Amino acid sequence: MATRWGICSAGRISHDFAVALKTLPAEEHQVVAVAARKLEDAEEFARKHSICRAYGSYEELARDPDVDVVYNGVIHPHHLKTCLLFTNAKKNVLCEKPLAMNTKEVKEILDSAKRNNVFLMEAVWTRFFPVSVEIRRLLAQRELGEVKMVRSEFGRPLMHVPRLLQKELGGGALLSIGMYCLQLVLMVYDGEKPESVQATGVCLETGVDETVVVTLKFSKNRLATFTYSSRVALPNDAIIVGTKGTIHIPEKMWCPTSLVVNGEERRFPVPEPSLPLNFPNGTGLRYEAEEVRLCLLKAPVGQHAHLQLYE
Repeated sequence: MATRWGICSAGRISHDFAVALKTLPAEEHQVVAVAARKLEDAEEFARKHSICRAYGSYEELARDPDVDVVYNGVIHPHHLKTCLLFTNAKKNVLCEKPLAMNTKEVKEILDSAKRNNVFLMEAVWTRFFPVSVEIRRLLAQRELGEVKMVRSEFGRPLMHVPRLLQKELGGGALLSIGMYCLQLVLMVYDGEKPESVQATGVCLETGVDETVVVTLKFSKNRLATFTYSSRVALPNDAIIVGTKGTIHIPEKMWCPTSLVVNGEERRFPVPEPSLPLNFPNGTGLRYEAEEVRLCLLKAPVGQHAHLQLYE
């Protein structure tokens, strides 16, 4: 039986997610409904993606009995309200990153998912790309020996995007792009909490961060550095260095389709889209959707509580 998706928000990332789902077998993934704040936006989205139901409110989507899991694509500050709406309606949720604006909100969402016995996952799509799976395999098999250093960069000129400049809209470079650098570091070091964190950066007059350089020190004298910026373009690559070798993730480290292991390139291309995309390698959103389906299928009958958090 197909996993039946509801889409919350008819924005750009929701468009790419719907296109990505089309690259998966129809007998496994189906979008059955979309909701937006304006009915006409939902209806236009539904026409474009051949979705049978369009709602002019998120509450209607939460009440739809045919929706197995909701993809939450609203902007950051609205994640708390919408996640609680769906978890309290006993809906499984895949919520775009960042899960919430602060620790208090994250805890509130997690508590609701546990209390309502539903699946919840933060959509850090990078973690599910085949490149990331291969990196974890190489590290588990100690192909690099002991990892001693991780470096990553992500910078794009985004000052023309009003939402990224406004604090009340969840602006700032960390929540939008810097977190991709941090998630890589924590993936490599298996979620370990760093012993020290040093950061130097520049903030805008609006109170949000623009460009930051971060140094992390972990146990056993292991280090990591990353730089992110919404002002300038950076190389947007990453490197993992161990005592026996090196992994290089080329440009677009946040949606990677290749890696270089000790000088040898390995390619993992994403499928071609059926419609134009808003973001590079957008069909790579398919991998997190596949993970959601696998998690739901693994849950025992009547027991769907599963919190998937990637540190």
